Amino acid sequence: MASLRSHLAGAALALPRGRTLLASLSFSLAILAAGAAEQSPLLDSWLSAQTNLHTFSADVIQTRALKVLSQPLVSTGKVWIAVPDRFRWEIGSPPDTIALRQPETLFLIYPKLKRAEKYPLDDKQPGPWRDALGLLDASFPRSRAGLESHFRVLSVTLSNANCQIALQPKSSQARRMITEIDICFRTNDLALTATEMRLAEGSSMRNDFTNVVLNPRLPDGCFDANLDPAIKVVEPLKP
Repeated sequence: MASLRSHLAGAALALPRGRTLLASLSFSLAILAAGAAEQSPLLDSWLSAQTNLHTFSADVIQTRALKVLSQPLVSTGKVWIAVPDRFRWEIGSPPDTIALRQPETLFLIYPKLKRAEKYPLDDKQPGPWRDALGLLDASFPRSRAGLESHFRVLSVTLSNANCQIALQPKSSQARRMITEIDICFRTNDLALTATEMRLAEGSSMRNDFTNVVLNPRLPDGCFDANLDPAIKVVEPLKP
């Protein structure tokens, strides 16, 4: 997914930047089933191809458009994913934000601030957070049913050698945070090229992917937190 907490975004976003990243990550690789509700043979082929995807790595250029800023904020980073329930995003060089998803926990780590936020991935969270966290598990659906349980396909647009799919979360609670997610891929090899998320308060976040590698061997310990003892861990959703 990515969105950083310098929490700079707190000035402009309904969500702090790290939590914006959380929302973004939920969808940045919903790439694996976006066209499921359509009848296009291209999209059916694309969905079918994703069943063979087990790991993913790429460089990313992340562009955040904030309502209060005249120019977008651009950051670079890397992403590693293991289907279905692990990912690691590093934004900045060296990273100023690390988003680490494990089967039952999500960490947003801010090394420069010596801070980490820990989010349980369960169904006990209230309101829109419960729905947004639940969408993490919909990031890699393997079937039409898996997609349609969480997303509505708004449109499918073909342009030259590219396809763009617009998705809307079905949950009204989730739509209070995220209104739309766009997913772009090449039609010749079905390779992901970009994702874009639009927030309800008018901001947006786009991820452009380069140097994509499918099914790479991921670094040992890629999904371990390994937090420095100096980092303070907080649980924002804990009562």
